[in-house]
Amino acid sequence: MRAGLVGVDFGKGDFAASMEELELLSQSAGAEVVAEITCKRQSPDAAFYVGSGKADEIAHDVTNSSLDIVIFNHALSPGQQRNLEKHLQVRVVDRTSLILDIFAQRAKSHEGKIQIELAQLQHLATRLVRGWTHLERQKGGIGLRGPGETQLETDRRLLGERVKALKAKMDKLHKQRETQRRSRGKSNTFSVSLVGYTNAGKSSLFNALTKAGAYAADQLFATLDTTSRRLYLGEAGNVVISDTVGFVRDLPHQLVAAFKTTLEETIHADLLLHVVDANSANRLEQIEQVNLVLKEIGADKIPQILVWNKIDLAQLEPGFENDEYDRIQRVFLSARTGAGIELLRHAIGDFKQASSGEHPLRAPFIGASDLVLNA
Repeated sequence: MRAGLVGVDFGKGDFAASMEELELLSQSAGAEVVAEITCKRQSPDAAFYVGSGKADEIAHDVTNSSLDIVIFNHALSPGQQRNLEKHLQVRVVDRTSLILDIFAQRAKSHEGKIQIELAQLQHLATRLVRGWTHLERQKGGIGLRGPGETQLETDRRLLGERVKALKAKMDKLHKQRETQRRSRGKSNTFSVSLVGYTNAGKSSLFNALTKAGAYAADQLFATLDTTSRRLYLGEAGNVVISDTVGFVRDLPHQLVAAFKTTLEETIHADLLLHVVDANSANRLEQIEQVNLVLKEIGADKIPQILVWNKIDLAQLEPGFENDEYDRIQRVFLSARTGAGIELLRHAIGDFKQASSGEHPLRAPFIGASDLVLNA
């Protein structure tokens, strides 16, 4: 599928990095990016988001480059999306829909599929508007449709019923997780969650620590379903470590809400390993984006260790850093080569023993809200 990317620079943040990420997202969804259209604006245009002149330029590219789809690096209103599709005569997708599509392709577990469908339907609900050709008034009450009920009303009713059923399933899964969590709590199991920006190498690190063989790939959102394994740390005993979904800038709120059940593994963790791509030029911004999502789900006060991964690519040496209070702040390693993995195992073990009072630290570990970043 031949795609054209559209981005509007409002003068905030790293626009070039954002467009690079959109290209990676598009490729992850299976699109072939053949055109990129950018512009600068003070604020979005009400009708086309980019303005009528730029919309004409995009239409020109659609024809010249034989585009099948146009992908916006922004969240479009239903009206803007409808106007653009009518003007461009091709399918128009915004950033939210793109991420939802990738998640739908990658979800493997029953729970993951339910969460994705719920997020997609809630997003679709805002797109059900009058004026579509298949939503013209129908008569006769055939099948599920009542006498005089429009297709739009039927769509809304069926969608609402499906959302209600999915939420009931999610509530059931939530209760099952709570039961499992209470069981772990009774056995005083220490829990560790891997968090980080998508493609930072969380699954590779998870495999390096646990030999679990979880799916890991050099692509965005390779992991959607939480995987947990027991990890033995010598005299520090056992911990349960969980691999979780990666975060991304402007992560759709529907996804954060839908993945609340999965992300509860993060909320209830004793320690977060915040995995950072040490080779990324945007690593500090990515750390900030992850911490924003952690705050949104109520996990910003949980102690965390920054794990700078991919040091082989960044030409850094394995090691660790403490802050002025002798708290472990960073561990430098490579999940791919294994360099520095033992340092992280020791760091986790030290934290576990310190939290249980076996080897008290002079000060507690840092949480996201306390984190002071240096380049």
